[in-house]
Amino acid sequence: MPESSVIASLPAGFVPTRWTLIVAARQEDPGPAMRALAELCQAYWRPLYAYVRRQGCGPEEAEDMTQEFFSRLLEKNYLADVDRAKGKFRSFLLVSLKHFLSKEWERARAQKRGGGRPIIALDSLTAEARARIEPTDNLSPDKAFERQWALTVLDQALARLRAEYTLDGKEALFDVLKIFLTGAGRSSTGGTYAEIGAACGLGEGAAKVVVHRLRRRYRDILREEIAQTVVRRDEIDDEIRSLFAAFD
Repeated sequence: MPESSVIASLPAGFVPTRWTLIVAARQEDPGPAMRALAELCQAYWRPLYAYVRRQGCGPEEAEDMTQEFFSRLLEKNYLADVDRAKGKFRSFLLVSLKHFLSKEWERARAQKRGGGRPIIALDSLTAEARARIEPTDNLSPDKAFERQWALTVLDQALARLRAEYTLDGKEALFDVLKIFLTGAGRSSTGGTYAEIGAACGLGEGAAKVVVHRLRRRYRDILREEIAQTVVRRDEIDDEIRSLFAAFD
């Protein structure tokens, strides 16, 4: 299906995103949709890895299984199974992964490590990032998936916001003020607006304005990130609620 036809089939008033493009393009050779799917898989592999780890796989085996899942997802016509009525990307991924594990577990486990061609370049994790994925509690596989999904979305939004500040030459300012994205005028170390502002060469009032803009832009970016993973605009707020419910 030509990209123009795909976009024309999207819900009225909704700016085409990667996932809406994928859901709309269900033909044998979706082209742009497959590239969009690869980009989303690249961004959201960690929740899947967390789910597989909770199934009892070791770190290397879980990475292999995640990589094999992506191989199937991108090489086979999995787009044909996308249900518009259940259009959230995270739902599609988790259902697809469960199907893969139930139907292909033994075959995938028997595959020699490194024998397949990596489809998605899984990013190297820092010790801190890996600690957030590896099992350290009694979360169920589904709950671990949901929580890691939420962390990934928040990380994606934060990384985009930091990149914007860096592009404007304000990386140092961002690193000082980012603590206010989750706090209420006080840093994790107890710093107030006045103290943080002074560290940045700003008055207390100016610091509050800068933080207000930072939070507003972060909320906007978060909504944009979530929009990439849902089909309809009215799903964004529900997805945000689900995101924060994952930490309960």
